[in-house]
Amino acid sequence: MSQLSRRNFLKLTGSSAALGTLSLSPIAQAQQESPSSPAGSTTLPYPRDVVAQLSELSVNQPVYFNYPDDRSPCVLIRKGREIKGGVGPDRDVVAYSTQCTHMGCPVNYDQEAETFKCPCHYSIFDPDNSGQMVIGHATESLPQIVLEYDEAEDALLAVSVNGLIYGRQANII
Repeated sequence: MSQLSRRNFLKLTGSSAALGTLSLSPIAQAQQESPSSPAGSTTLPYPRDVVAQLSELSVNQPVYFNYPDDRSPCVLIRKGREIKGGVGPDRDVVAYSTQCTHMGCPVNYDQEAETFKCPCHYSIFDPDNSGQMVIGHATESLPQIVLEYDEAEDALLAVSVNGLIYGRQANII
């Protein structure tokens, strides 16, 4: 009969404890609670959230919201002219994540310059050109929130995200 050495016992119990801790982690719990995609799916299960009523929007006035979850600040802007990727009858409404792609600082919409500016490291992003980075330390465009317009309800809905929200491995956690 072989005895279990103290070293091997600690290895076995330490591994079990680590596995138990991982299974209780917040990420693991969130993944279990979130709606899952079918195996092999390449599309994330984004929620369809009403962001605003088109008739209530003013030109160049930002509307702040969170998408795809409460930890993801975004802004919607009605530009008053057709914009690349814009929605609505005039194709003039766009939305972006407000987390800078450089280090996650909150970008501000400058109504006078009609650009997004990061106060931390001075990156500037162009909302008229898919949130493209114009200057600064950022190397990626702002993630664009994909919108749909429901004419019957006059509603703008957020339906997905083009680009990766800063600090995430996936936009849906």
